[in-house]
Amino acid sequence: MTKTTLPELPSNDNRKWYIVDAADKPLGRVAVKIANVLRGKDKADFAPSVDTGAFVVVINAEKVALTGKKNEQKLYVDFTGWRGGLSKTPANVIREKNPTRLIKDAVWGMLPKNNTADIRMTRLKVYAGAEHPHAAQKPETLSI
Repeated sequence: MTKTTLPELPSNDNRKWYIVDAADKPLGRVAVKIANVLRGKDKADFAPSVDTGAFVVVINAEKVALTGKKNEQKLYVDFTGWRGGLSKTPANVIREKNPTRLIKDAVWGMLPKNNTADIRMTRLKVYAGAEHPHAAQKPETLSI
């Protein structure tokens, strides 16, 4: 009989850092790759119950591509909980106001809905432009 082995839980000091340039890349493709790296699914020792994911820095979020007519037709829905508190905002308005929300919402939608999703989202750093303050961590480029 064989024993089931689980990977060791790494500390935040030992986690790898990756950088993704989202300019002119489809939003869904970028989000899938980021979600898999945050979960640790890109590693050979992946286990769903052990958080072995890495940090991900996304730059140029304002230049991410939306295919087809999604820029005008895709709606982001917010609800305050009060009557009449439903607001629907098209993606092009979200891109102008808060371009990092496009990536964060797409990645959030691809993570499992449990208490580990919040922890994994804290390791996602999204920036609208090309500058980021994480050069000291020496992030590796993640190809998409």
